[in-house]
Amino acid sequence: MAGQYFEDLTEGWHAAHAIRRTVTETDNLLITTLTHNPQPLHLDADYAAGTEFGRVVVNSLFTLGLMVGVSVGDTTLGTLVANLGFESVRFPKPVFIGDTLRTETRVLERRDSKSRPDAGIVVFEHRSFNQRDEEVAICRRIALMRKRPA
Repeated sequence: MAGQYFEDLTEGWHAAHAIRRTVTETDNLLITTLTHNPQPLHLDADYAAGTEFGRVVVNSLFTLGLMVGVSVGDTTLGTLVANLGFESVRFPKPVFIGDTLRTETRVLERRDSKSRPDAGIVVFEHRSFNQRDEEVAICRRIALMRKRPA
């Protein structure tokens, strides 16, 4: 598996993920309409032009999904039992169409599962940055991870 097992994910473990992604208008349009979000800031260029941003702002659910998705190959691919939750999701800067995002992940905490001897709980911190190295998203993801098979 490409993902890391629980034993591999020690506190402080860090990955700068190789995948970078330029956000397109189609990305924003699809996530916004698929989630039935009528926010004109994401859909209406004329409306968005009159806001403090001056243009369409990318739907933050896309930014969150991309940030976590980019991390999967290096972290949880094939070794995840379940995502248990997301905490402290923040978007300190807006993302715009044409921005190129990169993501980094760090392990903040880990502990054995009390109910599953074959798994442990890992707290990841994911951070995404735009092409100007401005942080645009951050979250903590709590994951139930498989232990290495005996």
